[in-house]
Amino acid sequence: MTTSSPVVVALDFPTAAQALELARQLSPQDCRLKIGKELFTQAGPSLVEAVQDMGFDVFLDLKFHDIPNTVAAAVTSAARMGVWMVNVHASGGRKMMQAARDALLPFEKPPLLIAVTILTSLSDEELFEIGYMAGAGTMVENLASLAQQCGMDGVVCSAQEASVIRQAQGADFKLVTPGIRLPESAKDDQTRILTPEAAVAAGSDYLVIGRPITRADDPQAALSHILKRLSSQ
Repeated sequence: MTTSSPVVVALDFPTAAQALELARQLSPQDCRLKIGKELFTQAGPSLVEAVQDMGFDVFLDLKFHDIPNTVAAAVTSAARMGVWMVNVHASGGRKMMQAARDALLPFEKPPLLIAVTILTSLSDEELFEIGYMAGAGTMVENLASLAQQCGMDGVVCSAQEASVIRQAQGADFKLVTPGIRLPESAKDDQTRILTPEAAVAAGSDYLVIGRPITRADDPQAALSHILKRLSSQ
């Protein structure tokens, strides 16, 4: 099943049982699901298959970052699982991203290949501390430009940087934005965040939303509330 919803619900759980319990409370017509490092390490490809059998498109959020051949092989494995989207770190460089892109050429329906720019948990001060010579905004723009040159379908970025990337990279370049919170939600470990409406207005195509939905008393009601807010824009 393919949905037109921009919402990707983050299954940030330690076990497959918890993830599947949440997935059963959601409609695949209203969202896609993201499976990240913790959950995939614990549950593996069988969980991807399980939620796909429930009708959900899967964003495999493993942020591959390694030598080009290794990343190409990993992206190939993801494509064979039939995932809807997979990502790599743009900071892995041109050769790595191009190898990942080339690995998907044999597939008739390849997943979207997205590059991670700067993690939304990182502040400018932390970037300077680890040796970056510019803040998050500049680094995101530079990495997004490089990603497009390498044939990536889009990037993961903060919604606060989405409008600049949209203007620079054009309408077809997909923008995937985590750090989405409702006004009443806590910031948790994200520092560069926006509401769903602000993120879409800034140019985001897909909104990765976790806690405001997964921790809600009624996850489907919370999801429907977000979609209603977006439809009223």
